[in-house]
Amino acid sequence: RPFIFILRSFDRANLAAGQQGLSVAFDLATHRGYDSDNERVSGDVGMAGVAIDTVEDMKQLFDSIPLSSISVSMTMNGAVLPVLAMYVVAAEEQGAKQDQLTGTIQNDILKEFMVRNTYIYPPEPSMKIIADIFRYTSKNMPHFNSISISGYHMQEAGATAALELAYTIADGLEYCRTGIKAGLSIDDFAPRLSFFWGVGMNFYMEIAKLRAARRLWANLMKKNFSPKKAQSMMLRCHCQTSGWSLTAQDPYNNIIRTTLEALSAVFGGTQSLHTNSFDEALALPSVQSARIARNTQIILQEETGIPKIIDPWGGSYMMESLTDELYTKAEELINEVEQMGGMAKAIIAGVPKLRIEECAAKRQAMIDDGKETIVGVNKYKLEKEDLIQVLQIDNQQVRQQQIDKIKKIKQQRNQSKVDECLENLREIARDKSGSGNLLEAGIKAARARCTLGEISQALEDIFCRHVAESRLVSGAYKQTFNDGKNNDELKQVTDRVEKFLKIDGRRPRILVAKVGQDGHDRGAKVIASAFSDLGFEVDIGPLFAIRKMDPYDDMNRVLITNDVDSQCVDMLIANGFSELDILIVRIATKVTNAVIKASPRLKLIGRVGTGADSIDTEAATRHGILVMNTPGGNTLSATIGYDQLLTAEQSHYITGHVPFIEGTHYLINDEVLSLCKRGVKLINVARSGIIDEKALLNALNSGQSSPHLGVSTREAQKRVAIDLAQQITDFKQEHSLIGVVNGSAITSQFAQDTVSNHLFEALSIYFSYGYLHEKGNKRVNFVNARHLFEVKMDMLVDTKTRIK
Repeated sequence: RPFIFILRSFDRANLAAGQQGLSVAFDLATHRGYDSDNERVSGDVGMAGVAIDTVEDMKQLFDSIPLSSISVSMTMNGAVLPVLAMYVVAAEEQGAKQDQLTGTIQNDILKEFMVRNTYIYPPEPSMKIIADIFRYTSKNMPHFNSISISGYHMQEAGATAALELAYTIADGLEYCRTGIKAGLSIDDFAPRLSFFWGVGMNFYMEIAKLRAARRLWANLMKKNFSPKKAQSMMLRCHCQTSGWSLTAQDPYNNIIRTTLEALSAVFGGTQSLHTNSFDEALALPSVQSARIARNTQIILQEETGIPKIIDPWGGSYMMESLTDELYTKAEELINEVEQMGGMAKAIIAGVPKLRIEECAAKRQAMIDDGKETIVGVNKYKLEKEDLIQVLQIDNQQVRQQQIDKIKKIKQQRNQSKVDECLENLREIARDKSGSGNLLEAGIKAARARCTLGEISQALEDIFCRHVAESRLVSGAYKQTFNDGKNNDELKQVTDRVEKFLKIDGRRPRILVAKVGQDGHDRGAKVIASAFSDLGFEVDIGPLFAIRKMDPYDDMNRVLITNDVDSQCVDMLIANGFSELDILIVRIATKVTNAVIKASPRLKLIGRVGTGADSIDTEAATRHGILVMNTPGGNTLSATIGYDQLLTAEQSHYITGHVPFIEGTHYLINDEVLSLCKRGVKLINVARSGIIDEKALLNALNSGQSSPHLGVSTREAQKRVAIDLAQQITDFKQEHSLIGVVNGSAITSQFAQDTVSNHLFEALSIYFSYGYLHEKGNKRVNFVNARHLFEVKMDMLVDTKTRIK
């Protein structure tokens, strides 16, 4: 049966069995603001939750479930606007009034930028959406919780209890400021704020964390906002057992883990609880595993008597001491965030994310080293794993059903009304005055049967889609693994890496790639950090790479742009190159015949810097692939000008501006250096092969030369990156072929965009100015390059010549 029907009948059965509300998980396509018919999410539709494309999906989901009386919790952040709007419209069309609706929308975008990564828009417009939701719900949906401030995902990403506590409370303070900036008083919305905590296997620590959280929130609310209502200082608390602690190995152990985690949440005073199913490390929960999870909390609630005692650990010396310790640590971390200007600015600076990732790397090292026991994983392992029956979702069937429904709705709706609603959304998004409300406009769009993807795209047209920068934590894994000692296992790995470096002249390189729309990147980041600490050169792929290997594959673009200054990438994207098959490499990347043969879509290879000896230009030419380089960037970054009349003996500086060819190999040697003024400064902006490094070392040791400078400066790297982006853009826009290495041998595929061999020679003279080598039987330098070029042009150019 369709997944949405399975979910609906599953919810109804749970309600009949005693469940008091619904918690809805959405698929990754919905989270990221894409309709199910978008090729980018073809592998994600229906796999991690329910797909919502239109109001009809929401109505179908809640069919026979009275939304006027049932509380609904929805885990949604990035696409919060269309999802909440469609929920409201589905409830209206069921007969429920907005002021009857109860439940919670997660709506916690700050933690998305910090750890979970299912954002859509940049931070500033994302906070505008939250402010509009606060304003609308406080006025029209007074019983609905407009945000659930989540520490759960921080714990899942690797945060310690202190970090989770501090950063979650700091997020809450930032949201309070957002509500006040939107024109609300603190008492208008603070009573409806709720918190969502993770509970892991550190039993006593989790109890102390929940106890410290209530005290910390009350004190900081009173200090910062002086609310008049006592409810504004209350920390309303929901907990969920850890997903990260669930193991795929020996998964029945997860039942015990979840029970203990649930017990710590109850002891800590949680007001609501979600218990994970034991098979969720393998798949979506089955009916049987979900029943066990539900009954776990029902037994705790109704059989044990534990919830009858308020704060049963109160007065325990151990618990009070642990609570105070956590409170103090969290307060220090919050003060650090506040000194940075609040959590929004701290997130932009990247501090919370790096702190959490460092903790994750350290913990993984402890597990790998055996310091922390995970039963069934690193200790007491089964010789043979039992076969677990899991819920299977036919992704293609679900997706096709969703596509069919989208087509039907688009045929039946009033398209002019749809266009009007979407344009209204854009206008409000553009408006800086705050006169309109995005949620109100979103509800109107949902009534008109605009799809989730259309609403998201309308906002993206104004706000743009956020792309985060990946960073790598360094040193934490190696330092923690066996306390950083030179143990045999670690030494064996690092010795092999060093041996590889000695033989191959480079470090082993690994690409850590994560495909699909899932933003959880703890595993990828931990693996990347570990390999980096062991001496590997590590490239981290971008989040949300598409699954399908096609001409527009994102993973190709990872290989294209790595190690190139970000301005190159930005410039190419701005000029329409986000999905073009171009390979951009630095000096260490070898583009061999085998690489070229394996890349049938490749159209252009760009070398960021001087030379092209790392590229098999003959093979590229045979396959009709253009090869470009950027010789000018390093030159201009190190040179202002020079006087031709000065001799080597008179010069205080020697700069190298020549290509690395047979005639320039070891051009700067013992003989040349001995003729120079003592203390001469050597600046090489060309290839390293033009200098005899042994001779250079002798000159440095004797004082004949001052320290050597090779111009691979940050300025030079940016300049050559920008130069290459401009060259590629000019090529696409049919302006020029500057920097082409194999331009005279391009196949017919590029014939209309190339010049004749004679004209190419003339152009080459001008392009190669500053490089002392033979070209057209004349020696070219800064002084005569333009003159030679203009003379040749006078001879060759006529009205029929098309200069590209």
